[in-house]
Amino acid sequence: MKFLRPRFLLTILLFLGAAYLLIAFNLSYSEGSRAGYIQKFSQKGWVCKTYEGELAMTTVPGVAPVLWSFTVREERVAAELNKVLGKRVILHYKEYRYLPTTCFGETDYFVDRVEIQE
Repeated sequence: MKFLRPRFLLTILLFLGAAYLLIAFNLSYSEGSRAGYIQKFSQKGWVCKTYEGELAMTTVPGVAPVLWSFTVREERVAAELNKVLGKRVILHYKEYRYLPTTCFGETDYFVDRVEIQE
């Protein structure tokens, strides 16, 4: 039983782990857009710094908004969001499920593009 050696098993486990991460980071579960006002946006994390925010989505004036939490990984997108705080925006996102830790972001929704809604 030569193939059950520890070195072989470790190699197989490392390969499976790398394949899982490759799939988890490159195949999005869903993608779409949401519109509203950025209510909160900040950089969080002890070691892995990510930008986390909340979008207030209102359907009818006078009704309590629905809050949607999101994560931003790219500095360029974070800079755009900081510029449009207080304006109505459309956020394009991709949803990635089953990421191994919260080091990559606290939510499953990763914003990759921002548009100002006129």
